[in-house]
Amino acid sequence: MTAHRRIVLTASGEQPLPLYIEAIGHNHDQEPIVRPHGYPLYHWIQTAEGEGVLSFEGKQTALPPGSGFLLLPNDPHEYKATGRRWGTLYLTFGGPAADNLADMLGLRQSGLFRWESDTPFASLVGSLLDRFEGEPDLFGLQASTEVYRFLITLHKYGQRHGQAVVSRNLHKLRPLIEWMEARYPDPGVGLEEMARTVDVSVRQLNDLFRETFGISPYAYFLNLRIRKAKELLIGRRDAPVKHISRQCGFRDVSHFIATFRKSVGLSPERFRKLY
Repeated sequence: MTAHRRIVLTASGEQPLPLYIEAIGHNHDQEPIVRPHGYPLYHWIQTAEGEGVLSFEGKQTALPPGSGFLLLPNDPHEYKATGRRWGTLYLTFGGPAADNLADMLGLRQSGLFRWESDTPFASLVGSLLDRFEGEPDLFGLQASTEVYRFLITLHKYGQRHGQAVVSRNLHKLRPLIEWMEARYPDPGVGLEEMARTVDVSVRQLNDLFRETFGISPYAYFLNLRIRKAKELLIGRRDAPVKHISRQCGFRDVSHFIATFRKSVGLSPERFRKLY
């Protein structure tokens, strides 16, 4: 598996168009970054695999799957993985029209965003990276259009959230998240058992997860199982897919394959061959 896919589209300091992409990439193993003076352009970073934490204005914000952080130019920040490995997708962009467009869309401050997994934004940055790898953008026209589309789509589908609320919810949900990490192989886990773990009702649990991660607790648990399946498919290359599906809490291998394909866009065997 390639550790870092990165495409540089515009050299530093060049501004050929009102909007432009400097770089776009997928870092499968994100290293810690410390920028006391920030980054000179707009910088978007989102979680592709695992989980990270970003420090901004003295506060730490968790970045689980389904979330990302938009950093305005020159805002000091740092980020790092919170587990064994954190995969990120990122986009850096700028241009004379960037500030005006961000202001128009209400993106006047650096902050956290989350989104539903079935929205167009969920796969946007990854699809852009695939496109620019396959079709060089010699004059930057396509990239300029894509910056506009990125901001519009983020504004439409990204749900901005106050860091204080996220931190409070994460503190309450942390025992359940750790419990999920231990119980994901059990196919009998249900929402009522999850809710009892943090002493709330099922309805309150759904509200907490949607407010914090933008998805339901069941969807979060399913994403965890798929993430564990990815690790096993790569780490245990001789293990049959049927065995891996059981190890990740799926009673039926056909259900596992269908769920994996819907989430990843590839069958488990195809994923294993590619990575």
